[in-house]
Amino acid sequence: MDEKTEELRDIFVDVADGDTVTESQEETHGSLASEADVEARLRETVAEMREDLDFETSLSVDELTALVERFYEEDSDAEIAEVLGVDEQTVIDARLDLHLLREADTDAPLDRVRDADDSVEALADDLGVDAGTIQHYQRVVETREQRRRLNDRYRAEFENALQDRELSELLTSSVHEDGLEGATEGQETDIDI
Repeated sequence: MDEKTEELRDIFVDVADGDTVTESQEETHGSLASEADVEARLRETVAEMREDLDFETSLSVDELTALVERFYEEDSDAEIAEVLGVDEQTVIDARLDLHLLREADTDAPLDRVRDADDSVEALADDLGVDAGTIQHYQRVVETREQRRRLNDRYRAEFENALQDRELSELLTSSVHEDGLEGATEGQETDIDI
């Protein structure tokens, strides 16, 4: 060691009362959501919905959880149906059970459907659509009203879990990208100790 290095070492030993330093690790106040945590939260919310509400679909909790994830990944109903191995109408019914509405669902004349005293057939004739479309609109109206009664809490739970995953992915990807690059910037690395 040269004279300066030895002098710095002596100062360190005096200040630290030893020649090594070990920091104690403390419990952190929070943690990033792991993929398993997000899956568990989604599955728990789906299971709670299934228990509390009347579902028209017979899809399993795992299938419904996959549907939620795919919905938020902006997959179409047809794409989700293909992944789950079911028909598209089953996905639509399950999506409404889960309070997940697409923009196309709410673009319909829902106020007119909700307030109509006419039969499904009369309303279909009046709006120029088939009876199945009117039944879908009626189901969308029911879903919107149920969401409102429940303060949209289930959908909020889905979104919170998925946002935690996105935040976790964002933070961990920036850590991987940065590494020690900033800590070693401008330092000599060819030093003979």
